[in-house]
Amino acid sequence: MTTLGVGIIGCGNISAAYLRLAPMFRGIEVRAVADMNMDAARARADEFGVRAHTVDDLLGSDDIDIVVNLTIPSAHVEVSSKVLAAGKHVYSEKPFVLTLEEGAEIKKLADDRNLRVGSAPDTFLGAAHQQARKLVDDGTVGQVTSGTAFVMNHGLEDWHPNPDFFFLPGAGPVLDIGPYYVTNLVQLIGPVRRVAALSSTPQKTRTILSEPRKGEKIPVETPTTIHALLEFENGAVITMCTSWDVWGHGHKPMELYGSNASLDVPDPNFFGGDLVLTPANGEAEVVTPWDHPFGIVNDEEHANYRTAGLADMALAILEDRPHRCSLELALHAVEVMNGILASGESGEFVAMTTSCERPDPLTPETATAMLQS
Repeated sequence: MTTLGVGIIGCGNISAAYLRLAPMFRGIEVRAVADMNMDAARARADEFGVRAHTVDDLLGSDDIDIVVNLTIPSAHVEVSSKVLAAGKHVYSEKPFVLTLEEGAEIKKLADDRNLRVGSAPDTFLGAAHQQARKLVDDGTVGQVTSGTAFVMNHGLEDWHPNPDFFFLPGAGPVLDIGPYYVTNLVQLIGPVRRVAALSSTPQKTRTILSEPRKGEKIPVETPTTIHALLEFENGAVITMCTSWDVWGHGHKPMELYGSNASLDVPDPNFFGGDLVLTPANGEAEVVTPWDHPFGIVNDEEHANYRTAGLADMALAILEDRPHRCSLELALHAVEVMNGILASGESGEFVAMTTSCERPDPLTPETATAMLQS
């Protein structure tokens, strides 16, 4: 089978996960990395046995077919544009872009060159979330009418060595963690029609508690607590709360309330976890996990199959079919999140101008076929 060569731009923390997990999958081989800091590129290259390049040299490499964009969110559109201009497919970390205008620019470049664009998150391809999808699709849950989603903690400054950009426009809990939740909701129940939100910024500065910058204060220039309402095209109404101002809470990551049952869905930041189903007039029970390879614990206590979305895109290119972590899905999620932030400022509902198809489900059989034998 043909294998597509992969290059990575951006050698920060997340690059190690891609380099470590990519060899599990068919259709891709990471061959080179690049970074503005050549020392960082060389260190990652030495660690994983690949080539270290400048960005321009990587883009000019004939054996690189797909470039993974792992730069900071504010650089995503510039880097992805360069990748497409070089005639290569691009797969971006989340958020794919920061605005609809940037997304339209990327789409035009890709369409003009007949190239693919994909984007994280791919955690919705995990076993738990795909089993939840099956329970929705086969009618076990019934018509989803409402639900909740909560992602709340006290922030990143106590452990991240350089947390600055998380608290600047283009980040915050909605754009940083929200993609996991919004994308999973869309794959489960479909696209969003409109949103509304209230937001606040309780702390105007944060103090870094991690080394090597312990004690340094950084500015907070984006809302860190956002409570949102999402109305979906199918009529479902979801309450989504994101915050970096919470020390503890008792909410579950995600719950769907249907006409036949309620379904507790585990944290969409991860591939695995327990599903809990409460049928009409019945008792809550943990759903027996199905035999899906992306639910097998392989990273301490977690199932971690990041790179699955990249591999699916590569295989989709080779098989001439749509890929699941698509531009359209990512762009709709970006509009939903930007709409939430805009509503938090204006106090008004914000209607979506984009939509998307739900990505195809990823069955156990299809997921198994993605893995190296």
